[in-house]
Amino acid sequence: MTPSPPPSSGSAVASPPGPAAGLEPPAVQRIFESLSELADDVSVPRNIRRGAQSARDELAKPRVALDVRIASAVYVLDDLANDPNLPTHGRTAIWSIISSLESLQ
Repeated sequence: MTPSPPPSSGSAVASPPGPAAGLEPPAVQRIFESLSELADDVSVPRNIRRGAQSARDELAKPRVALDVRIASAVYVLDDLANDPNLPTHGRTAIWSIISSLESLQ
């Protein structure tokens, strides 16, 4: 009688939700999370939150080269950083994200 394989314990690691989950370098994952935080921050105007969501969506496109996704996200964020209604902490967050994205190129 041959021993049967141990039963599966269901411990398969599920990746977190989102199109970029588990497929990108850790730096891109951190940027994706920072964009999510900015998109969920109720202290910044709605158009800025939508722009952060748009930049996150650009960065998460699965069939586009990473450098093109980065350039698209930087373009969107650069436009947001020039908004006169953006609070100081939001502008600082956007500049930090842009800096992180540019260091990846």
